[in-house]
Amino acid sequence: MANWVPLWLHRLGSPPTFYRFAGSVYPWALGLAILLGGVALYGGLFVAPADYQQGDAYRIIFIHVPSAWMSLFIYGVMTLAAFIGLVWRIKLAETVAMESAPVGAAFTAITLATGSLWGKPMWGTWWTWDARLTSELVLLFIYLGIVGLYHAFEDRRQGARAACFLVLVGAVNVPIVHFSVNWWNTLHQGATIRLLGPSHIAASMVWPLLTMMAATKLYYIASLFARVRADLIASEGGKAWVRDLALGPAGGGKA
Repeated sequence: MANWVPLWLHRLGSPPTFYRFAGSVYPWALGLAILLGGVALYGGLFVAPADYQQGDAYRIIFIHVPSAWMSLFIYGVMTLAAFIGLVWRIKLAETVAMESAPVGAAFTAITLATGSLWGKPMWGTWWTWDARLTSELVLLFIYLGIVGLYHAFEDRRQGARAACFLVLVGAVNVPIVHFSVNWWNTLHQGATIRLLGPSHIAASMVWPLLTMMAATKLYYIASLFARVRADLIASEGGKAWVRDLALGPAGGGKA
């Protein structure tokens, strides 16, 4: 088993193999993301009832909460990819980690922005140095630091490896973000949806949230695969498979 995992990863990590695989998955992931995102927004904005305390102001959670989940989920993917890239020297794993960072930073920025929009009417302020908000802001800075460090090197592999080390170091902040509402006395409310145990939210509000969660994950897959495919073309430009791809069927290549 110990030898099977690296062998499987190396096979999946073949640039031409992954390029074809990502190209076949991308349109389906993007199409489903758009479809489910539209359904989730309709359910959250028009089907779910108004909250008995917050009124309609709470509806921003259908963007805020899935974005917050994604900010942590993507960093988890990056941590795994960075570990694989550093241990087994798989170039594609490094690429996945690096190309995930801008997407994760975008979701984190959306989380902070929508949280501020919700916080103003609920807390009376756009921002407070709450444990959850502060640790999420730190997560955004880590994302931006990874992007900046990656692009600070002329050698892409050196930049990716240095940034992968930063990914592993920054992973300590993920549990802090997740458990901050339990570890400290914060203004931010605790978890209302539980996979194990009862959820403290109406069922009519749960399904749009879960649907949007699925939509954001599919969007991440589509965005990541598109970014990785573009990176592979740029970094592998001198390889035969890229030349065959550029020539198309007339040149004997396969997409």
